Amino acid sequence: MIIIKTEKEIVAMREGGKLLAFIMNELERKILPGVSTYEIDKIAEKLILQAEGIPSFKGYGDKRRPFPATICASINNEIVHGIPKKEVILREGDVFKIDIGMKYKGMHTDMARTFAVGKIDSQKQALIDTVRGSFYEGVSTLRAGKKLNRYCKAVQKYVEKKGFSVVRNLVGHGIGKKLHEYPQVPNYYERGVCKFKLEPGMTFALEPMINVGEYETRLGKDGWVFETRDGSLSAHWENTILITKEGVEILTETE
Repeated sequence: MIIIKTEKEIVAMREGGKLLAFIMNELERKILPGVSTYEIDKIAEKLILQAEGIPSFKGYGDKRRPFPATICASINNEIVHGIPKKEVILREGDVFKIDIGMKYKGMHTDMARTFAVGKIDSQKQALIDTVRGSFYEGVSTLRAGKKLNRYCKAVQKYVEKKGFSVVRNLVGHGIGKKLHEYPQVPNYYERGVCKFKLEPGMTFALEPMINVGEYETRLGKDGWVFETRDGSLSAHWENTILITKEGVEILTETE
């Protein structure tokens, strides 16, 4: 069952989303060659706490082995869920992904961005441009009364037309009082999936993940990070969105 948010809950998500977007913008300024992913994680945690929020990811998962950080920090062929570490240093030409979530006034918002570290080549820039473009292409198809699978179909078509592949086993999700709510939202079309009609008050974390090579993934040795199976580069873009009577509101943007 998809949870329709109350006006009070929407206000909290709207406020939290704006704060989270501001935090991401601050983190972007710290992305430089020579900086460790651990440093960026500590800044993210400080900023979330200063905003009177709670990191959504830290402590998430199995109580015996919870996620240990505030952000997911994934580099190059790492797709998502990379653990920030002191020994992981950003280098010129890296493709760096930050995924971050925050609980604010009882409601979660979630977002991700892919950044260039210093100067990057044209293929890497095309990858980043495509994952960003695919998100907006998908979201542009959504409105109350239409089916959510329009998003899935539009993202896949956009990405594959640009010559990249869409990760299949990592998907978007509903979001609200819980970080992960029903339904799961793939970034590719599959008959019979996400065919329900959208209603005002529904909120989703939509997050295309795309690869230069094939779409297959593998789980890293730490049991958290997902990597491309063929070692190719990957990119990730995510926002929390709200379905309104007029269309779609992106909650995790500053403008």
